[in-house]
Amino acid sequence: MRSLTAEGAAGLLSMVVAGGIPAQSIRRHRGAGWDNGSVTRARELEDRIHRLEHQLAVFQRISRLMVRELSLAETLHAIVKLVQEFTGCDACFIYLLDGEDLVLCASSRPHPAHIGRVRMHIGEGLTGWVARERKLLAISAEAYKDPRFKSFSDLPEDSYEAFLSAPVIARNRVVGVINVQHRMPHRHTGAEMELLTTVGEQVGCLLVVARMPASMVEQANHVELVCSHGHIARPDEALSERAG
Repeated sequence: MRSLTAEGAAGLLSMVVAGGIPAQSIRRHRGAGWDNGSVTRARELEDRIHRLEHQLAVFQRISRLMVRELSLAETLHAIVKLVQEFTGCDACFIYLLDGEDLVLCASSRPHPAHIGRVRMHIGEGLTGWVARERKLLAISAEAYKDPRFKSFSDLPEDSYEAFLSAPVIARNRVVGVINVQHRMPHRHTGAEMELLTTVGEQVGCLLVVARMPASMVEQANHVELVCSHGHIARPDEALSERAG
């Protein structure tokens, strides 16, 4: 049997993701006639497939949360728990904008007394920097030594080593920040960064939907909106966001 080349493994991964080959078949046929290099690549492929499957499952579960009749607080809490499960982090937080402040609105850890009370200005600390710059931020170790860091004594997670943060985007505007923190040093993977960026966008969509009463959704003429070339994020909003 021929060895599995890197190109072959990449092609196989594409077929699995596209639904052409069940991931189980790779596990079943890995073995006879495969050299050590092929077995190693197959194992790496299995890991990537498992990660992709998990990533897609998170996105699907968040989408389902968005159409259920749950309170916004319940939905955000469910989302941070999903992110925590995927990344294996010790804490996940969502901060949302209130004027010029970012306010803690969801936590994967039991901080009921801090929800709605911990706040910081845009540009303040690592979280505030992400909101101001509208950029992903990943620090694998000693986040508390970063010059942008600012301690908030109410949160013990400020002493954690690794920090990953993405902006929450709604209609092309930053409306919050989602953070992932590890107690010990942690090298963030591309999958983790990708997932957090996408979840930040999903949370932004969720916030827009949450502001709309059910009656408005039922009465809206979506066909008219499409035919009139209605924008999800209008150009003037995008320009004002960049200017700000």
